[in-house]
Amino acid sequence: MQPADPCTFVIFGASGDLTRRLLIPSLYNLSEAGLLPDQFAVIGFARSESAEDELRRTFKEMVDEAESDPVHEETYNRAMERFEYITSDFNDEAGWQRLAGAIDKSSTAIGSRNCLFYLAVAPEQFLNVCERLAAHKLLDETSHGWRRVIVEKPFGRDLASARDLNQKLAGLMAEHQIYRIDHYLGKEIVQNIMVFRFANGIFEPIWNRRYVDHVQITVAESLGVELRGGYYEQAGALRDMVPNHLFQLLTLTAMEPPSSFAANGLHNEQVKVLDAIEPLVASECGRTSVRAQYDAGRLADTDVVAYRAEEKVDRSSTTETYAAFRIAIDNWRWAGVPFYLRTGKRLTRKKSEVVIQFRQPPLALFRQASMDAPEPNQLVISIQPEESIKLRFAAKVPGPEITTDPVEMRFNYNEHFMAEKQTGYETLLYDAMTGDRSLFKRADMVEAGWAIVEPMLRAWGGDGCALARYSAGSDGPAQADELLARDQRRWRSL
Repeated sequence: MQPADPCTFVIFGASGDLTRRLLIPSLYNLSEAGLLPDQFAVIGFARSESAEDELRRTFKEMVDEAESDPVHEETYNRAMERFEYITSDFNDEAGWQRLAGAIDKSSTAIGSRNCLFYLAVAPEQFLNVCERLAAHKLLDETSHGWRRVIVEKPFGRDLASARDLNQKLAGLMAEHQIYRIDHYLGKEIVQNIMVFRFANGIFEPIWNRRYVDHVQITVAESLGVELRGGYYEQAGALRDMVPNHLFQLLTLTAMEPPSSFAANGLHNEQVKVLDAIEPLVASECGRTSVRAQYDAGRLADTDVVAYRAEEKVDRSSTTETYAAFRIAIDNWRWAGVPFYLRTGKRLTRKKSEVVIQFRQPPLALFRQASMDAPEPNQLVISIQPEESIKLRFAAKVPGPEITTDPVEMRFNYNEHFMAEKQTGYETLLYDAMTGDRSLFKRADMVEAGWAIVEPMLRAWGGDGCALARYSAGSDGPAQADELLARDQRRWRSL
């Protein structure tokens, strides 16, 4: 792999948590891998009154904390050698003029007018920042350099707002300049879903309705809302996780083979999956979905408070911290195969995984042997806390009787490849610097995702689906178990 294109990396919200914990350590890792260009500069832009030296120390401390090995000073300095920080409100014209001047100065120093802008800011600032960039001609690509903007999630809060944001951004810059990021796609094991499916002749032939009984997609978190209570009150679990993280995992799991791994080929197949999902009916959301909120409980030997007792949360809040639902994909490959999706906070442990459960073989032979039916085969693609793939199958228990026990074959990504610790943003930042949009979301993908959950948003906003409760530290509400039990199935335990 070659180093990325020379560029100036401008971070809006440079003093925030995302920058300190993820973006700067990612730049260090890219520098360590030799993938950052020598002609590289970083400009931070934020409202916090911080001195450059103070920020440098903070960034260095966060890199030290993120890395498993001692930090190499030379590697860190190569990433942060040309660093400038601008303190300004996003509506302060003088601040934007200072930014334009800093970019001109940086472009001269590195010999390139390429600029990558990262919007590590609150969603309500996305459009404002882009409008200011356009007003100061900072998105103009006619000056012999590219200009690209990375937009964080959530991209809108419903279909109408997402569509409106897409249209307004399209009036400010070309679609190829917009990089809608989903950090889940930066994880190696998520990208490995495509390789696992399409590079292995033993799995793709059985990846369909003839052999698959159902699919489960789980993104569970043990953390609560922490300091994000104000944001979470406006979003909730459905908006925060489903149209982005869960649907990315869904489309990679269910899509047809793309014509290539190039952006358009991959995005086209992902959109086809979203378009094939049977429309959810608002009046049936009480049967096909579950919304719930965590109560006080115990997690890792520690008592934790209820959601309503968290900071910046309404004491009578009806915001969901857990969402589960069943969908159907109406196409040739998946007709009749249910997909169950769930996500929640303050669950018993952090776990993200895709579970493919295969159909049971004919059981007549085992009934004749007077033994219990073997457990169904499962393929588990684990994303967090470990990156692994496990295949569960039945094996005979030693002894004179014919009895079976489920056993596993396991592949661990980090153990096998001895991979260095990563944040998950390295690949995405490198791709944005090299112009590869494969792992970013296209406008129609965003809108298709919101269109699917729109009926649930309407039903959950009214009286169409009661708010269930669950104890912090549990696997979730009993109603989620009932959702699968009605189909004679059960969740894989967390």
